[in-house]
Amino acid sequence: MRGAKALAVAVRNPQGEIVTHTEPLNSRIYGGRLMKIPFLRGLTLLWDALGLGIKSLMFSAEVAIQEETTGKEEEPAAVFAGPMQWGTVVFSLSFAILLFFVLPAFTAGQLDRWLGLQDASITSNLIEGLIRLTLLVGYVWLIGFIPDIRRVFGYHGAEHKTINAFEAGAELTPASVAGFPIEHPRCGTAFLLTVVVISILLFTLLPAMSIPVRILSRIMLLPVVAGIAYELIRFSAAHQDNSIVRLISKPNLALQRLTTREPDEGMLAVAITAFQAVRAYEQQAGLDTIDTTIITKSPELLEGHSP
Repeated sequence: MRGAKALAVAVRNPQGEIVTHTEPLNSRIYGGRLMKIPFLRGLTLLWDALGLGIKSLMFSAEVAIQEETTGKEEEPAAVFAGPMQWGTVVFSLSFAILLFFVLPAFTAGQLDRWLGLQDASITSNLIEGLIRLTLLVGYVWLIGFIPDIRRVFGYHGAEHKTINAFEAGAELTPASVAGFPIEHPRCGTAFLLTVVVISILLFTLLPAMSIPVRILSRIMLLPVVAGIAYELIRFSAAHQDNSIVRLISKPNLALQRLTTREPDEGMLAVAITAFQAVRAYEQQAGLDTIDTTIITKSPELLEGHSP
């Protein structure tokens, strides 16, 4: 869970206890001038999806490794800090750019040659956009069959339900949170789909290019596309009371069905714990709080829940 000033990650250790890590966010990214500049602030969502997402997964791995190697309940060491973390971020970003931007541009360029569309830039760019959209939806759909990913998607659903329950003013208990929707308009999945749709609209306006120039233009315009997508997501999330905005948001919410699963009560307990950790930090905003890792043994959250 990410708040305005802190990040909290909650995972279960092999004993079934919830281990929670809380740390302040980088003020240069989230509290600096960048967050005040429209369109440029959309770049923070790329960091959310890659930097913070990978860091959270690494913390989960650290908890498991600590338990396996020592058999003790100790604060997880920074096993994947430094070069390992940044190397993973660079690899993940490079993979995403290659799969969803470079490959569609290259494929469309080859189709131009085979179909004689070199001068039909609008048609060619639309074909490229459809390839990109197919790759995104197909990729998300396929990885959903991997058991471990399906479990991650369950935690994703628990996160959404927890936020929806909080915004509705409901009690934050697994039983209460379970009844709330699994979709949320500010989801990162919605951001990804919006990026693809905006890229289709923007790239369609570009003239015909050679394949190398075409690929380079897609990479160079990615920050622009991300910025526009962020502002659109921000606007739609703030105007869900408008019927037209809700209609526009439906494809984003539909795609979330691929990246979320109905969580069990144990998953909901983990999501609630992470959210409460963020709230506790936010309520002390302005204090110099150091990184903390705690093990939760709250019976009302853990009793009867499997790891």
